[in-house]
Amino acid sequence: MSNKVTAPELLDLALGIAHQAGELLMKRPLTFEVTSKSVAIDIATQMDRDSEKLIVDSLLAARADDGIIGEEGSARSSSSGITWVIDPVDGTVNYLYGLPGWSVSIAAKDDKGVLVGVVHSPTIGSTWTAIRGGGAFFNGQPIRCNDPIALDRALIGTGFVYDVSMRAGQGKVVSALLPQIRDIRRMGSAAVDICYVAMGAFDGYFEMGLKEWDLAAAQLVATESGARISTDSGDLTCCAGPSLYPRLIEVLDLGAS
Repeated sequence: MSNKVTAPELLDLALGIAHQAGELLMKRPLTFEVTSKSVAIDIATQMDRDSEKLIVDSLLAARADDGIIGEEGSARSSSSGITWVIDPVDGTVNYLYGLPGWSVSIAAKDDKGVLVGVVHSPTIGSTWTAIRGGGAFFNGQPIRCNDPIALDRALIGTGFVYDVSMRAGQGKVVSALLPQIRDIRRMGSAAVDICYVAMGAFDGYFEMGLKEWDLAAAQLVATESGARISTDSGDLTCCAGPSLYPRLIEVLDLGAS
């Protein structure tokens, strides 16, 4: 494949590889080799590493000059102008415990930002895709975020950082938010949660401590669905439809104060 490539071609490549990684991950091992990363409860398994290897090897077989940023340590500079951002298993704790909703996230970015994104969650039969400027899709069908939604009618997704020293503060934020909204859901995969906002399964989402590989593909899906998404200087990611977004930011700021 030439380095000169169209966005649809990049999306097709990412989509095919995401499905291959999903098939690999669905073959759950009888035992897991669990290693800790930043803290004891931030984990990876041999399947995270095997999935990343499959994704990286497949991408470089097709596009040897592209760059790589991977959660499990794959790093390679780009000479083509395209860099792939990979989360081989987003929601490793769900995966370890046999819970549904974990996902494979693959994005390609150029000098203008993320160009294409795929979030594939095989246990719930869900695949989200987006091309910059081309809209967002769920299982091939176009999607839009919910808008307008009032705060007191909003279903909000969230997650919690692995740094236990920050969890008391996160509890304070949830405590301030909960009386003002419809309800809260905690699904276990940041990429899926953000894509849920994109398709209207959630009205909003927030979480601390997300990394580029958590966000890259899902953020494009959300933006292309009409949602607003940002990460502030305090490392809080917030995503919602245009009318709910500023109100949610306001309430989260109050809860954190």
